[in-house]
Amino acid sequence: MAKTLHILNGDSTASTLKKSSIDGDIIVWREMLCDGPVCNQVGSDKFWMDRYAFFEKELGISKLEYYDKTIQEIIKIKNVSNYNEVILWFEYDLFCQINLMALCTYLLKNYSKSVSYYLVCVGREKDKGQLQTLADYNAEAYPKLLESKLKLSRNKLLFAKQCWELYVENNPEQLKEFDFKKQPTFAYFQKAINQHLKRFPKSNGLNQIQQKILEVIDNQHLKKDKIIKEMLFWQQKETIYGFGDIQYSYYIDKLNEYYCLNDESYQLNEKGKNIIQT
Repeated sequence: MAKTLHILNGDSTASTLKKSSIDGDIIVWREMLCDGPVCNQVGSDKFWMDRYAFFEKELGISKLEYYDKTIQEIIKIKNVSNYNEVILWFEYDLFCQINLMALCTYLLKNYSKSVSYYLVCVGREKDKGQLQTLADYNAEAYPKLLESKLKLSRNKLLFAKQCWELYVENNPEQLKEFDFKKQPTFAYFQKAINQHLKRFPKSNGLNQIQQKILEVIDNQHLKKDKIIKEMLFWQQKETIYGFGDIQYSYYIDKLNEYYCLNDESYQLNEKGKNIIQT
């Protein structure tokens, strides 16, 4: 029997996979590389030190917690030569697609010809109006998803690495010019980058997310948990960011020059009211 390693996009996917009939070892990629500092060399000392600092300073997550939950898990991927096949399970959104680019780059560092690499990436499905996430499938459906896996050759991994390096460069003109869809196996790279481009500032200095947060605050004067709920609803209906509570909380905190708090309710100050109108 082939020895299989599954690298999953999150703990909920791991929980569902364990309930399915699919065999193999599991590693969970617990990172959010669509936010915070990144560098080309995934897994290098600089890479980890920059991520340590970001999680501790900006998100209040200690170095020990980050090491235990994230680094210790990811470094297991460093050498996969003991496996016959490695299967990556990811989703269509920006959050997942940037992580996928980085993971492919990391796998290339110790690429082995004896290992077969595959991708299961959910999104479009016939007769479904909305793009599907892995959470939209139960454990009984996972074997069918596995049948749809796509082979990742070394050249395809190299293409993902090229995409990662462009993302790290973070030059909007370069991102617009590059054809992220020229490798059909990665069907959602282009959509993810198109969404990422909306995180660059508009003429008023705000990006799409910042503008929406301030508009939500201005319209409803909500407490933080309700603002986050509104952002998650907007995200589901109008975007493919794929962000969670922790990211939207981070974005709200970064906008503190534009609002004041009144009994824990957020209200725009004059600066905030002026900027969303420009």
